[in-house]
Amino acid sequence: MIPDIKQEQKLFANRVIEVAIRLALVFLLIALCFEIIKPFMIIVVWGIIIAVAIYPLYNKLGLALGGRFKLAATLYTLFALSLLIGPSIMIASSLVDTSAHLAKGFSEGTLEIPPPAQSVSEWPLIGDKVYAFWSQASNNLEATLKQNADQIKKLGEAFIAAIAGVSVSILQFIFSIIISGVFLANTKSAYDVTVKIASRLTDKEQGLQSTNLAIATIRSVAQGVLGVAVIQAILGGVGMYFMDVPGWGLWTVLILILAVAQLPPLLVLLPAIVYVASVADTTPAIIFAIWSIIVSMSDGLLKPLLLGRGMDTPTLVILLGAIGGMIWFGILGLFVGAITLALGYEHFMAWLDKDIQKQSVD
Repeated sequence: MIPDIKQEQKLFANRVIEVAIRLALVFLLIALCFEIIKPFMIIVVWGIIIAVAIYPLYNKLGLALGGRFKLAATLYTLFALSLLIGPSIMIASSLVDTSAHLAKGFSEGTLEIPPPAQSVSEWPLIGDKVYAFWSQASNNLEATLKQNADQIKKLGEAFIAAIAGVSVSILQFIFSIIISGVFLANTKSAYDVTVKIASRLTDKEQGLQSTNLAIATIRSVAQGVLGVAVIQAILGGVGMYFMDVPGWGLWTVLILILAVAQLPPLLVLLPAIVYVASVADTTPAIIFAIWSIIVSMSDGLLKPLLLGRGMDTPTLVILLGAIGGMIWFGILGLFVGAITLALGYEHFMAWLDKDIQKQSVD
């Protein structure tokens, strides 16, 4: 009897060791896979988000082409890349031209800054300081630069870092668009795999519901938040382009960032309004001011039309997701973070509602 017990204990110990080794190997494999995919994770996630958001239009295009969905995915990818690369070249050209103009004017001593309007001094809290600094720079730019050399150096470093970040983000966007095209070309298999993964984590019915909820949330936020932000950035950039605002490309990117973070584009457009009022005639300056106000307030009209088609995610969730995503992953994280946190919020609320429904039935 005793030998049998010892034999069982030995077999149990061997099984425990075998299970431990297997688990260690599985975790090691998962860790290695994670480290390999980690540099591309944010790009792949953004590609998935784009594919889910654009699928309704892609499906219509595929049907219009007689069911040739592979061709539709190819045409979409080329069209999306052209939409991204074209404006990116214009924005980069704007930044290069502005930097070259400033450098040339400063080296030749011909750089001039227009005097500020008297209304600048009436700005709350910072009006007097801004007016004094602006006036000093307008009267004697060289002395002003020498007096504030340290601050200008830090500002220049931040400016260069921002341009570098934008450049990296554009490359990430390009790869994400290509990845989204691949997902669109394999929509059915990608959807089936997603349902299988969600079903393994819960059950078949709940997995299907979770997948559909994720799709609805991504499309809603992509249309109601990212779509509105892109529209506002384009409209604001067009206005600054026609008014020849220096560095309009950079300010357009800032408008996009602010709009995704649920902050008014007027924070960028207001200084542009002041600049235009200082250098342009009265009529164009008034038109630009009205245009900028309309652009900043357009979200009140656009969001109900776009966000109302899907989930009603609170603005605070979008704001926290956008800011947190940007802190972790840069400009691309601004978009991914907003959608990811909205996705988590909607699933959490669905889980709460499910528990409440169960309690009411019981």
